[in-house]
Amino acid sequence: MHQDIARIMYTEQEIKDRVQALGKMITRDYQGKAPVLASVLRGSYIFMADLSRAIELPVSIDFMAVSSYGSGTVSSGQVEIKKDLSDSIEGKDLIVVEDILDSGNTLYYLMDVLKVRKPASIRICTLLDKPGRRQKPIRADYVGFVIPDAFIVGYGLDYDEKYRNLPYIGLLKPEIYDQAK
Repeated sequence: MHQDIARIMYTEQEIKDRVQALGKMITRDYQGKAPVLASVLRGSYIFMADLSRAIELPVSIDFMAVSSYGSGTVSSGQVEIKKDLSDSIEGKDLIVVEDILDSGNTLYYLMDVLKVRKPASIRICTLLDKPGRRQKPIRADYVGFVIPDAFIVGYGLDYDEKYRNLPYIGLLKPEIYDQAK
């Protein structure tokens, strides 16, 4: 797997430090509250686990599975909820935890779906923000790193269900995903 990485963009330690900083921000902003963290599977599962441990408040955890990619490298634009939240969010402070905010299609759709459920508040925390590819008017409230338009993997992010278990975030060599074209 490591040989497929052109270069490491964020080391394991850089990620750990940034996740700790995000946890401190959320702890500060939600003092006296018990937010619900809703992970958008699958890419955010590692980030969610580390972020939840970095927040020094009681939190509830829930999961959604939403797809707009298939096995490609570009969002299809079609969003499908594959697994919905298990619990009601009505009257609760919700933080949607994402691995990457890219085109914005998925989160834009998801925010509309979640707002109808009447949470007390709703914010987005993303590990990675790729504003150069944004197609929808959406932004995250908490951002780990702003990245250029490059195809990255690791720390939960995949290409064709591979590379999620890398402890760092790396730039995937183009010849790896160009083979599929």
